[in-house]
Amino acid sequence: MWVKLLTVPYRFLFPAIMAFCAIGVYTLSNNTFDVYCAAAFAVVGYLFHKLGFEPAPLILGFILGPMMEENLRRALLMARGDWSVFVTRPISATMIGVAVALMVAIALPAISKKREEVFVEEE
Repeated sequence: MWVKLLTVPYRFLFPAIMAFCAIGVYTLSNNTFDVYCAAAFAVVGYLFHKLGFEPAPLILGFILGPMMEENLRRALLMARGDWSVFVTRPISATMIGVAVALMVAIALPAISKKREEVFVEEE
């Protein structure tokens, strides 16, 4: 039955999915603001898709962000607001160093590719 659903043309399927999403969002709290908010996030999602953003890091950021923020506050409370505790402890300093090294390793190929494009001589 679900395979037959794939034979429906996308131009008919997409509006039906959007209508069911709007109905579902409205029935959660009987509030039209929620429908507008869902529509705004749909537009943002479409823009992210068109700009080539990867969805996995965004989802991880939304899920893990609040937990990381809470634990950062907890660590700063235990250290009485001293940020140097993150680099004076060997485990945290190693983890920060590895994170920085990975970010540099990811960024270097993109930077060198852009430099090659800029310095290419026109013939």
